[in-house]
Amino acid sequence: MTPRKKPASQPNQPAPEDQGNFSLISRDDLHLFNEGRHFRLYEKLGAHLHKDGAFFAVWAPNAERVSVIGDFNNWNKDSHPLKPCQRSGIWEGFVAGAAKGALYKYHIESKYNSYTVDKTDPLGIYSEQSPRTASIVWDTDYFWEDQAWMASRKAVNSLTSPISIYEVHIGSWMRVPEENNRALTYRELAPKLAEYVLKLGFTHIEFMPIMEHPFTGSWGYQITGYFAPTSRFGTPQDFMYLVDYLHQKGIGVILDWVPSHFPDDEHGLSFFDGTHLFEHADPRLGLHPDWDSLIFNYGRKEVQAFLISSALYWLDKYHADGLRVDAVASMLYLDYSRKEGEWIPNKFGGRENLEAMDFLKSFNQQVYLNYPDVQTIAEESTSWPMVSRPTYVGGLGFGLKWDMGWMHDTLKYFSIDPLYRKYDQNKLTFRFLYAFSENFVMPLSHDEVVHGKSSLLSKMPDRDEHKIANLRLLLGYLFAQPGKKLLFMGGEFGQWREWNHDQSLEWDLLNYAPHVGLQQWTADLNRVYREEKALHELDCDHAGFKWVDLSDVEHSTISFIRRSQTVNDTILVVCNFTPVPRINYRIGVPHYGEWLEILNSDAKEYGGSGCGNLGRLTAESKHFHRQPYSLNLTLPPLGILFLKHA
Repeated sequence: MTPRKKPASQPNQPAPEDQGNFSLISRDDLHLFNEGRHFRLYEKLGAHLHKDGAFFAVWAPNAERVSVIGDFNNWNKDSHPLKPCQRSGIWEGFVAGAAKGALYKYHIESKYNSYTVDKTDPLGIYSEQSPRTASIVWDTDYFWEDQAWMASRKAVNSLTSPISIYEVHIGSWMRVPEENNRALTYRELAPKLAEYVLKLGFTHIEFMPIMEHPFTGSWGYQITGYFAPTSRFGTPQDFMYLVDYLHQKGIGVILDWVPSHFPDDEHGLSFFDGTHLFEHADPRLGLHPDWDSLIFNYGRKEVQAFLISSALYWLDKYHADGLRVDAVASMLYLDYSRKEGEWIPNKFGGRENLEAMDFLKSFNQQVYLNYPDVQTIAEESTSWPMVSRPTYVGGLGFGLKWDMGWMHDTLKYFSIDPLYRKYDQNKLTFRFLYAFSENFVMPLSHDEVVHGKSSLLSKMPDRDEHKIANLRLLLGYLFAQPGKKLLFMGGEFGQWREWNHDQSLEWDLLNYAPHVGLQQWTADLNRVYREEKALHELDCDHAGFKWVDLSDVEHSTISFIRRSQTVNDTILVVCNFTPVPRINYRIGVPHYGEWLEILNSDAKEYGGSGCGNLGRLTAESKHFHRQPYSLNLTLPPLGILFLKHA
């Protein structure tokens, strides 16, 4: 954890006449680095400010010569050569006059093919705004005021606590149209986003990648700066302020992190010292066909140290509460998106990437060893076993995994005309064959509202009022499911337009009652999810779920019970996936007495018709659905009911 106020760091500060011999790197550092066991490389490599200048260090083992070039020496490659640090492959040196804010790169002359190149610092913590590519000498000094949050976040991030995540793309959540449609800065965003998320009741925000990237259209998933928040929206301290502000308001921060691939831009990591240093040389191992990007060589120990250091850096210096790891499936399978003959089997002849497996296990071990109160989350789209199980029992060690199967099946079902949904009810029920095999997050993410897929609201069938009712039902179904929740921005109020990273969300829709109703429905779902232990305490435990009826295909209804660890703490969920109200619809329940209708998606305040049960019902002593008691319900059209045993 970063201290509340970090003093200027001046270890072993040399006298001016000795600065040429000054080093931050010890023999132990070199040994650990080359063994792949140095996980705080950001304390040693990169640019570090000291009195009268800065210390620079970079890994380039196949370089013949390395020098620091910058605005402090007129970009002169002969002015400040670095010296090799034993046989580690690291080059280091002190540059007098390199002050905070100075621009710099590394000029590398390779041992091979007379290759020369100017590279951005792989450990740089701040960069010029794209399309410029120089690193900037900077520090991470910041006065943190989130001590209360950091002391209590273990409980907030627990698998038995409510975790409801609002996924945000910083550049397009809200823009300033009167100022040439510019995005908000980190500091401008902080109060606006915090107020909105508190109003809606989400517990966490997940930021799509904020690490430095050259191409805005990659949404941050093509990273060149694994230690630098993008300068598009401000300085490193500005991003710290955003995290700090959210924490002080009681909101957790999860960062997207992308160790699966990186772009081939010349200034970045690719072909770094005239060799394939970070990536595989063979395109069958080192090139992603889907994204035309490069794949890290996870078997190289120094690359493992680089990536794990990056992960710990965001938890250490930026107080992140979790890391969501992108495209894990693409890391695990050697044949991912490849045809026969386009991939190389592992040493046992299989398609599993053994080196990536070892890396992911090591990553998770180091994260939870150093920060046991955070969560790591895998976006893993296959049935790879035990993704969110500990490494000591053979798992990959993640805390949570996105349930991509649920997302695909559910969106497919909701796109079907209600008249024909009865033929596809298995798309709703299939999940429960595997629902507790992992610790799941239920994602309705950015990936489902781009590239011609349309917005969540536009996916819904039939006329507008039925589309909106269907979306209320979908959101209710999301919150009723066992598993943690994730919703991409705009879905909470029913954005019509497909998401565009260059445009703001359609905030003007909140001038219209149906969208205000959707937003209020989302807020109430979050409130009830947080307040009712039966809806979150056993999200990842089969004891928290039981079917009442999954077989009423003709009426396209399902019903199930959610439970907490407390005896008799029970919530009944009933869904009607057709526009036909169901009157005198009997449902079996386990408890006698009064049941309160705590949520009804068809309530008038949400824009519905007001069809319901007047807030409460009394269970009768009539056996039904293998239950000792039953309720005689009115099911609203395209609606979902949450009923709590009083």
